[in-house]
Amino acid sequence: MSSGFRFLSLIKPAMCVLPEVSPPDRRIQFKERLLWSSISLFIFLVCCQIPLYGVTMSKSGDPFYFMRVILASNRGTLMELGVTPIITSGMVMQLLAGSRIIDVDQSVKEDRNLYQGAQKLFAFLITLGEAVAYVMSGMYGSLSELGAGNAVLIILQLFFAGIIVTLIDELMQKGYGLGSGISLFIATNICESIIWKSFSPTTMNTGKGTEFEGAVVATFHFLTSRSNKLSALRDAFYRSSAPNLTNLFATVLVFFIVIYFQGFRVDLPIKSQQHRGHQAAYSVKLFYTSNIPIILQTALVSNLYFFSQLLYRRFRSNMLVGLLGQWSDDLGSGQSVPVGGLAYYLSPPPSFTALYEDPLHTIIYVTFVLLSCALFSKTWIEVSGSSSKDVAKQLREQKMLFVGYRDSSIVSVLDKYIPTAAAFGGMCIGMLTIVADFLGAIGSGTGILLAVTIIYQYHEMVNKEQSQGNQVI
Repeated sequence: MSSGFRFLSLIKPAMCVLPEVSPPDRRIQFKERLLWSSISLFIFLVCCQIPLYGVTMSKSGDPFYFMRVILASNRGTLMELGVTPIITSGMVMQLLAGSRIIDVDQSVKEDRNLYQGAQKLFAFLITLGEAVAYVMSGMYGSLSELGAGNAVLIILQLFFAGIIVTLIDELMQKGYGLGSGISLFIATNICESIIWKSFSPTTMNTGKGTEFEGAVVATFHFLTSRSNKLSALRDAFYRSSAPNLTNLFATVLVFFIVIYFQGFRVDLPIKSQQHRGHQAAYSVKLFYTSNIPIILQTALVSNLYFFSQLLYRRFRSNMLVGLLGQWSDDLGSGQSVPVGGLAYYLSPPPSFTALYEDPLHTIIYVTFVLLSCALFSKTWIEVSGSSSKDVAKQLREQKMLFVGYRDSSIVSVLDKYIPTAAAFGGMCIGMLTIVADFLGAIGSGTGILLAVTIIYQYHEMVNKEQSQGNQVI
């Protein structure tokens, strides 16, 4: 027995105590799946508004300020951790399986169940670890102010909220809902942020007088309250203190660019060995791994940010800690921003002017995003059952082969397209993210990419249901 199987066998005793969603014993109709998805989303949104009991909010900056929308988290609420534990757990397990540190045969039911159980157990442990780290780092006030009772209570609230999110995601993944809970929550959070920053009626004092936060609302306010219309339009398009029309138009532009690239694919003709004359096409999309590369890259960077800030607060004089990241509170937003070290160079430059103001930062950031997205994309196809060998195995089981090729050539044909689509598609996702960041798209480039790809996935689900003759409304 290999070491991988011995590792998975350690999970067996915990499987009987881990909470689990039973798979459906019948085919769930689209309307019912839509209902379960709506209920799951409602629970998530309610948890986003329930504040943690017993916290004394620290005046220090939020270490996840720039990542919260992408990680579907909301500071000071039950959804403080968002989907971070699930994504981190999935990333760790996929990398362990991909590097053969653990040996998993996804075609064996027992292995598959143990693997999913291990991923769920890791998600719970990561949730508990992050909850303890949050409390110990002083995010909710110093331990002396909180007291032992409140500290334990906060940890328990975050832990059980994490269990709820994990089980909701499992409920969705097992076919009760549409897609996954992670995708649904992330897309909802990003879309909510875009709509709010476009139409928010909240007012603020920017030094030029009272302005509305929402870009669209602010535009109408400028045009109706100022006599100089040209100056009003200039502020509406280029104000730096809050979202502006340029940011909004950049968001719409990126949205359509991503939709355009979603249509890039190669159709490989296949035929049935059992039914003569029956032909179809196997499509290899440019975005073969969809938004997985950017999700994993975001999880990696967010964890780096958190631990870098945690260490810098306590050991800022340490040279190694400084190399990992140096932080400062931004006077405008009141949030902590990286100003040095690895964390700074892996953060997106604020604008196009950074190209000549700090070219080294831009070069390192662009290189990191492109290479990490390509690497994660390549790794993902190996561990998720979508590599050339896995697809060839599925086609053989369906008695299908490529037109003009023998059965033994299936893998070699797929090798011409799938690895290239995975690596190049991952780099394209990274490049679109960088462009969106430079253009100043609302919700960050990563957020826009995630939202568009997730919405497009739901669009494809609806089209698939309609093509099968199912009523979707």
